[in-house]
Amino acid sequence: MQLPAPAVSISLLGYWLGIAAVAACAAAAVLEVGRKQFDAFGVVVVAFAAALGGGTTRDLLLGRTVFWVADPTYLIAAALAGIAAFAAARRMRLPLDLFLIPDAIGLALFTIVGTKVALNAGTHWTVAALMGVITGVVGGILRDVLANEEPVVFRGELYATAAGAGALSLVALLALDFNAPWAAFWSGTLIFLLRLAAIRWRLALPKFESLR
Repeated sequence: MQLPAPAVSISLLGYWLGIAAVAACAAAAVLEVGRKQFDAFGVVVVAFAAALGGGTTRDLLLGRTVFWVADPTYLIAAALAGIAAFAAARRMRLPLDLFLIPDAIGLALFTIVGTKVALNAGTHWTVAALMGVITGVVGGILRDVLANEEPVVFRGELYATAAGAGALSLVALLALDFNAPWAAFWSGTLIFLLRLAAIRWRLALPKFESLR
């Protein structure tokens, strides 16, 4: 059974949430790969992959014009955030796991934006939630692969699960006619807090272990 798609508009707020998500993920990527001693070009490449990869995958799957092709402001935001994080990391000693905070922010923002984009495209609610998760996690996977690291989403504390919970929360709240900005706020907050709680208390899904 298909739920009626809520009337969710891509508002000015949603636009700036997308910009903020791009900036947060770009900065997180730079902070994570800093210990790899990449040069400035390598850092910017990783920042672009992390910040734009999830939304690009979503738009290609939905048959939309890729968001950063339609509006190069996203490219500029990713580049500026990546360069700023690169400059900061060169001038001060930062904790190795500092990237987890902007990464959690980016995960929350991108998941909410991706879910709303898919709902606006008229997809089934299950597809919209999946598109939200894809938007949130694919950039991080690309970042980790380029950094020659095992992706956080496959090995660490709750990540895609937190994104899925937030995406489903957003779909449910909108179906119940909640105010769209508040629905986005509470669902994004849920993702962020779940991710932080998972990091703090090592909350993770069961891992595959062979009985050999």
